[in-house]
Amino acid sequence: MDSSGQHASAGLAPFRIEPKFAERVWGFQDLRPWFDRVAEGASLGEVWLTGDECLVATGPHAVKKLGRLFAEMPEALLGKAAPLDGSPLLIKILFAKEKLSVQVHPDDPMAHKYGEPRGKTECWYALAAEPGAQVACGLRPGVTMGQIEEEIRAGTLEESLNALDVAPHDMIYVDAGTVHAVWPGSILLETQQNCDLTYRMYDYGRGRELHVQKSLEATKLVTDAGKTRPRVLKDRTILLDVKYFRIERIPVTGSISSASLRDRDKPEPGLAYLFAAAGAGRLSGTGFEAVDLPARGIVAVPASAPPFILEDVGGLDLIRMTPNWPEKAE
Repeated sequence: MDSSGQHASAGLAPFRIEPKFAERVWGFQDLRPWFDRVAEGASLGEVWLTGDECLVATGPHAVKKLGRLFAEMPEALLGKAAPLDGSPLLIKILFAKEKLSVQVHPDDPMAHKYGEPRGKTECWYALAAEPGAQVACGLRPGVTMGQIEEEIRAGTLEESLNALDVAPHDMIYVDAGTVHAVWPGSILLETQQNCDLTYRMYDYGRGRELHVQKSLEATKLVTDAGKTRPRVLKDRTILLDVKYFRIERIPVTGSISSASLRDRDKPEPGLAYLFAAAGAGRLSGTGFEAVDLPARGIVAVPASAPPFILEDVGGLDLIRMTPNWPEKAE
């Protein structure tokens, strides 16, 4: 037994995670048909799929918080090659009925400066988008820090933002330091570093706290943010492969083996999340009860998971998210 209290050779079967619904002033009262959920009070804007407070929904660790499971079984979840520092990815779905604040996230060095474990680089995959839907991603060419400060005070910061049209299945990369905002009209699957640090620059007079000085410190006038071009391979489409995570869309015709889902370029197995953007699936294998993957559900596949088969039980549109480790990424 190692220092974490787990058996190094212990396997951990795939398990579904219970979503956590987060209230946001810019959200919806009714999340149907995406989720069978109607707000009892404040609007719902985010559905956290892998947050540390989310509960394991199936298997021997059911009802345990995901963060606790990572603390107890890091190697079984992440694999031997990973730095064992807890859950690496926070995955959410964003439901914006109104504009989010104009905001920016810190990079790792700035987060460390203020005693936080990591910064927040993220990406958005459009599960749906209405005609004319847009997001703000980055600053227009030539915008200066002085101009940003003036426009924050004047309430005109939107004039300096780079607006991007959003269509279904678009992938948008938002690296740390990018000034951005989510606007109404799209449903976004957000994959990010497991960090919830947000510095608001401007909030349309809603009265919430602003973090102007830290947001200016975090801001980078030029970043790598923007739409990415998918890379189509024989067995999958890589939507994004960057420093902290890889996002793939994998076709499932009938069924597919766990070996076929793995990353070909990684010698050691690691953690993967399987998300049903539409339709449904079922994971089955020897030694564990079958795990259903409903529409908008997510299943964690630990590094130590036994072999399994993923079956399409009706229109499955599968998105696979895996962590990349910065010291190993280009």
